[in-house]
Amino acid sequence: MEIVIALAFSAAVLLAADRLLLWLESRGHVNWRRKGRRRLTEEPTAELDSLLSNNR
Repeated sequence: MEIVIALAFSAAVLLAADRLLLWLESRGHVNWRRKGRRRLTEEPTAELDSLLSNNR
């Protein structure tokens, strides 16, 4: 009986998390479902030397 309660609780937590993420996405806070992951090759890059240099 305890395992059934644990499985039901786990399912409820997963369902609540999914609903929360859908709500956050509809409000514009996250956008990982519709647009997918960003491709790192298309993102701008920064060289380590330019980050560490004192060009002030």
